[in-house]
Amino acid sequence: MSPVSRVRKRVSEPEPQSVNGLFKDILKDFASVGTEPDPLEVELLTSEVTGQWWDFPLEEDESPLGLELIGFASRKITPGAAALLAALKVLGETEEEREEAASALETVLGRGIPAPDWADTLGEVTLGECVASRDVYGDETSLLCTFSYGEAKHGLLALLDFTDGGRVRDVVVVDSPDEVLADMRKQAAEDSDLVSIVDIEPARAHQLLADGFATTDAIEEPDVSEDFARFRTLALARLRAFPEPAESPDLQELTDEARDEVVAGFLAAEHEVEDNEATRAVARLLVDYGCEYEPVNPLRVGPEKLARFLETLLDGEFELDEEHEPVLGDVLLAWAGWGADRAGVPDAAKLALLSAVADYLEEFGQDDDSAADVYLDGTEEFDSAEELAATIERRMFAIPSVYAEIGDEELELEPTDPEQRRLLVIGEHPEYHEALAAEEFDGEPRMQLALKTAVVDQLWDNEPAEVWAAASRLSESGAERDDVLERLIEVLAKQLQPAGTDELAFDLDEYRKALTQM
Repeated sequence: MSPVSRVRKRVSEPEPQSVNGLFKDILKDFASVGTEPDPLEVELLTSEVTGQWWDFPLEEDESPLGLELIGFASRKITPGAAALLAALKVLGETEEEREEAASALETVLGRGIPAPDWADTLGEVTLGECVASRDVYGDETSLLCTFSYGEAKHGLLALLDFTDGGRVRDVVVVDSPDEVLADMRKQAAEDSDLVSIVDIEPARAHQLLADGFATTDAIEEPDVSEDFARFRTLALARLRAFPEPAESPDLQELTDEARDEVVAGFLAAEHEVEDNEATRAVARLLVDYGCEYEPVNPLRVGPEKLARFLETLLDGEFELDEEHEPVLGDVLLAWAGWGADRAGVPDAAKLALLSAVADYLEEFGQDDDSAADVYLDGTEEFDSAEELAATIERRMFAIPSVYAEIGDEELELEPTDPEQRRLLVIGEHPEYHEALAAEEFDGEPRMQLALKTAVVDQLWDNEPAEVWAAASRLSESGAERDDVLERLIEVLAKQLQPAGTDELAFDLDEYRKALTQM
């Protein structure tokens, strides 16, 4: 968020025993601003001074340090006191502070100190355009609002975080708003699938900023940028140059019954996620999280929002029962895809979202349970999120579980490896295990297992594509997976012809034709 306006030296964070010394240094700073300063320079100095204690803890019987500073200046007969009070008369954070500063300024001027020549120019800015750069998911918005003192322009650039109620996470004043806007437009052009630029009505911009600052201030220990406090006071003062704010969006207060209905609708739409107690629990947790942290749009999905959801699980803010953890990865990926579809997110952005969520799950320790990681080896390339989801669905039909019990041993295998995939097929047929162990496995059983392995491999690779098309038609007609595989095996077996000793061959074209007729 640069280029950033120049600001005078930083003031050390105040401590109770050094407040008077701090106040004296502040008056010296204001005494040195000169008779014809750039009004923005005075505003930036004032914002830096007051920003030092915006979240400074106070005891119940203590006055805000802003009022303490005004009281201190009112007892001085110096140009520095007059300059400070003239600035706080305009930039004081609360109406009380501005009124107290105005009254104290009259007291100081009454003692013979002249008013600063620039006093009447502060805050007399002209509001220009407001432009927002926002990601397609709605996680974040960078809002640039331009102002001018005559021909001199500056901008207020704020980063709004909607994963946490639309709070302002960063704010700066920029010297060259036209350059910043050009950079924003360039980024949007380069990442048009992920970022968009829109003009914002001033009333809407006012509402976003006012609500955002209020949300940030309400957080006990807000996570803000290093420079946030330096520019906060000036940003709040600039809000008074806007027209009245637009109405804030209504909160979507979902009842328990409504939340359960959302879960049911999600599971009904996402067929690759089984509807059971565990998946319902995880989906309900996602709905509850959205209602808690983004009540305006609780079902919205985005990379940052879903990353924050996992963080709340790690931090213990939301708790997930241990027996439900194994389905977390699959449900979260499905939830991301479902939410992206609801919002009309472009395919490229949906694919990027699913990829990001898979990465988050790996960091969270869910990589072994994530369908994306289990059923993709990382070398595949997909043109759309739908193609990725369809691939996972097809491969999960071919290999529904990565666990196989062979003999007395339970194995967790990787279906992306052909040899381990074969073991998973064998694991589905315990009736063959004894013969396999004794190396007596031959004849018809051996052929049936080989045929099933071949069909599973064809489904996995989608080659020929007619195999999955036939399986899908049979499944849609109500056939169970075992029945579907048995019928596919029969079709494959009929195409096999002897081609020499212990060798078989089949006509691929005839095989495809037979599959289309199923």
